[in-house]
Amino acid sequence: MTTVDGWQRLSPRMLLVHPVHEVLRQIPVIAGSLVFGSATGNHTVVLLVIGLTVAFGLARWFTTAYRIGDAEVQLRTGVLQRKVLSVPRNRIRSVSTEARLLHRLLGLTVLRVSTGQEATGDTVFALDAVPTEEVGRLRAVLLAESLAPAPTSQPGRVLARWSPSWLRYSPLSLTGLAMIAAAIGVLYEIGAEAALRGSPVAESGAAAAERFGAAVVAAVAVAVVLVASVVLSVLQSLVSYANLELRRDFDVLHLRYGLIRVREHTFDMRRLRGGTLREPLLVRLFGGARLDAVMTGVGGQGEASLLLPPCPRATAQAVLADLIARRDAVDGPLRGHGPAATRRRYTRALIVPAVAAVALAVASVAGTVPVWAWVLWVVVTVCCALLGADRARSLGHRVGDGWLVARTGSLQRRRDCVEASGIIGWTVRQTFFQRRAGVATLVAATAAGVKRYQVLDVPADLAWTIAAETTPWLAGTRWAGEGYDLR
Repeated sequence: MTTVDGWQRLSPRMLLVHPVHEVLRQIPVIAGSLVFGSATGNHTVVLLVIGLTVAFGLARWFTTAYRIGDAEVQLRTGVLQRKVLSVPRNRIRSVSTEARLLHRLLGLTVLRVSTGQEATGDTVFALDAVPTEEVGRLRAVLLAESLAPAPTSQPGRVLARWSPSWLRYSPLSLTGLAMIAAAIGVLYEIGAEAALRGSPVAESGAAAAERFGAAVVAAVAVAVVLVASVVLSVLQSLVSYANLELRRDFDVLHLRYGLIRVREHTFDMRRLRGGTLREPLLVRLFGGARLDAVMTGVGGQGEASLLLPPCPRATAQAVLADLIARRDAVDGPLRGHGPAATRRRYTRALIVPAVAAVALAVASVAGTVPVWAWVLWVVVTVCCALLGADRARSLGHRVGDGWLVARTGSLQRRRDCVEASGIIGWTVRQTFFQRRAGVATLVAATAAGVKRYQVLDVPADLAWTIAAETTPWLAGTRWAGEGYDLR
């Protein structure tokens, strides 16, 4: 429905969705009115609150409209207070869509426009919702410049598709344990602990502990939690990433994923500045990795930058190499940072065991320390030493041919591949301990991804040399020689 001045309303099918969403959003208020009505004997209060909530949801459709002009896109919202959000079309960096279950049943899609600036609340440009058949046309209009194929553009092709085998990486992210911990916290807050005291469940647990022993019951409980964690992690990954397809159509990168809640992201490939391979320790041990985009106007963390969830490392590397057309940047050898950086990795990893050893030694002089405490100290020390060795082995960088590659971390290892043309400034930083060790942290500033990419603990006398090798515009300047902050 289009008015004379060019304003268009959203799909009238949202008259069935907005009231439901408002009722769900106002459940605490409705529950409070229910308690109040029961206490006073006046149940019309509940009906009045529900009626007002539904009416507000209906009014949202009548007060929401959008307009696409030659220079800008506008969104008009507000029931009690009118607001107009305007976005210049030349500032649009990406278009994403999302369809929850109710939206999909009604053939609707939520369309979001991103300009690269972090937007929350009323500053988010979201059309909730448009008919699914209109999404393609709106995307083409909003990304008209990106969708127009350039003479040198590559033809459209699928870069990666989701496979059920990717689910084997799901339990390694500990998502299930986090969900269980959150559920336990909620139950504790609502007083479930008090309700369990003296209940048949608690009595059965106490009886089992007396019969089989507390250690056996605890082991069974841990096993049940671990199994539940695995199941929840797999289900969460299946629901979130099933049917994923990453496709490149000329200068547009299109990502679609989700089983129940379908999400789609469209990116302008001309704003791509590289990628990040994320390899958490457990995922890495099983040969997996996650791929994030380093792109102007797109955040470098979370779902905003996601290109591939945890998947086989070879798949993530192949996709990144295809996108940036540089295989050596993705899996080529890296230059180490020298013995000083290695010593810092071991020192920081072993400082806790060293302090613990002193504490145990003092306790041994003052009294008796159980043998298991020393055994635990040995185990922790070995684990910390292995962690330090892995962090030292992971540390490295690579420059040349227009790219900066930096790798760091162990528990959360990452390899950042950043195009040199996207770097707009450099900073060399040194803490007190870094100055003592003769190393420094080189920070590349860019408008893409997380905005700053670090090369940790490089030899201090080589920091500006590395920066000059990466960005030729720095070579020969007095700042490169004198160590000025260029930002």
